[in-house]
Amino acid sequence: MAESIAPQHDVPQPFTPQPAAARAAHDPAAPPTKRQIVCFSFYKLMPEWHRLPAAERAAHKAAFAAVLDGWNKPGEFLSLTYSTIGTRGDVDFCVWTIGYAVDELNRMRAELLRTPLGGYLSTPHNFLAMTKRSQYQIGRPDESEGEGRGAIRPGGQKYIFIYPFWKTRPWYLLSMSERKRLMDEHIRIGLLYPRVKLNTTYSFGLDDQEFVVAFETNFPEDFLDLVQQLRETEISLYTLKDFPIFSCVRLTPAEMLDRLG
Repeated sequence: MAESIAPQHDVPQPFTPQPAAARAAHDPAAPPTKRQIVCFSFYKLMPEWHRLPAAERAAHKAAFAAVLDGWNKPGEFLSLTYSTIGTRGDVDFCVWTIGYAVDELNRMRAELLRTPLGGYLSTPHNFLAMTKRSQYQIGRPDESEGEGRGAIRPGGQKYIFIYPFWKTRPWYLLSMSERKRLMDEHIRIGLLYPRVKLNTTYSFGLDDQEFVVAFETNFPEDFLDLVQQLRETEISLYTLKDFPIFSCVRLTPAEMLDRLG
């Protein structure tokens, strides 16, 4: 499902990219744009933590939330938090980070793991990616076009569905005209579900997967129907892998941590 963008009608949280010195490689004549580094980290809490005294657990959660809050810098670094309790058995929560430097991501995650709660966490899944302009969407209006599509703007939706994505090698051997023909049908179906907002990011060479897709919506039933309909498209023959899938509930850091116990 990578690289299609459904209409985005929800009001996004403010997150304005900073000026960049380099031009986008795909179009030297385009205005300067700076790509974002995007990371989805999924954490699992060790059972031993639940047996700690309530006051100690509360202190652990407060220290963890303080790190998240300290790293939220408007226009530079953003973290969104989600609970996966009840929707996945192998992870308990997700931290979605959007920034501009891998080093900042590295330092922020290190601070989280140095907290007392960090000593009780494992990271079963972690997906690193970067923004870039789609090959198939040039000239189509969407919310980040004015910024060279180098920006992700999270919406205010309650749910997000995240998964890594790979295409088959034969896909990359098709002509651009053939790929565009197949993508046009894919895009047409996506446009039938305006209540689902797609964020596509790219991982070539940065991580194991080729893309990471994150669908935001207040209507999980729309996402289910969208995925089912896309399975029937011709382009689905070129999907190599599109799992594991993470169904997440968006919460504030405090709310997300309180659901841990």
